[in-house]
Amino acid sequence: MPERTTTRRRQLGSMMRKLRSRAGLTLEEAGQLVGVSKATVSRYETQAGPVKWIVVDALCREYEATEAERNAVVGLAKDAKQQGWWSSVADSIPESMNLLLTLEDEAVSEGHFSCMYVPGLMQTRAYSTALQRANELPLAAEEIERLVDIRMKRQDILSRPGPLRLWAILDESVIRRVVGSPQIMREQLDRLLSANESPHITLQVLPFSKGAHAAALGSFVIIGGTEPALDVVYVDFHTGSLFLEKDEELKRYRLAFEYLRAQALDMEASSAMIQQARKEL
Repeated sequence: MPERTTTRRRQLGSMMRKLRSRAGLTLEEAGQLVGVSKATVSRYETQAGPVKWIVVDALCREYEATEAERNAVVGLAKDAKQQGWWSSVADSIPESMNLLLTLEDEAVSEGHFSCMYVPGLMQTRAYSTALQRANELPLAAEEIERLVDIRMKRQDILSRPGPLRLWAILDESVIRRVVGSPQIMREQLDRLLSANESPHITLQVLPFSKGAHAAALGSFVIIGGTEPALDVVYVDFHTGSLFLEKDEELKRYRLAFEYLRAQALDMEASSAMIQQARKEL
């Protein structure tokens, strides 16, 4: 079975394309500058195939990348074959989940807007299990447990050394929708209250009273890399997922998130609303 393309390799290809485009060079011109063929430069910009970090470094210098950009891209090239903790189950999960897990494993920050359910990184096991049981295509108990185990393992990035910086904005419907049972929901709301006291987590609630807002189209996640150029937007649809990385796409979602942060309640008021929702269960 062929080895799966890692997201590091995908990110490397994307960044090399962006840097060359910004420098205004063709594939052939870039290759001539560092003594490799047009085909080699093209291969470095695709999602598969081996790369030599010293060539990547040379190309970055010719593209006049910043030192931070060059270090980030060379780091991707050196680790292009590295697989994550989930590699043992990668063949039995959707490719989109494989991509998400890899991106999250490397991320330094995430900005979430959720309009339906609590983000996976803050779900309790019981809440996550209830969501899987609500799938329109019934899943076997073993499959549900496996998927929930993966989701719980994802949460380790919040407690690792140098934890992920998480900023989550929840539509009020998220804390009002009873998932599983009132008891399961109370436990989930307690988890949110606890999370909002963490120094590396910021949680805001966007109340119904705000009316129309900047993300009426649905939930999204901005996954932040070590450099802004490595950021990716993850959009999860009922029928699939999208990973957006074009500059104009990133700009649109970053702007939407800024508007949402301004419209949402502050942390203290958000916790108060969550506490009130808990009392009403």
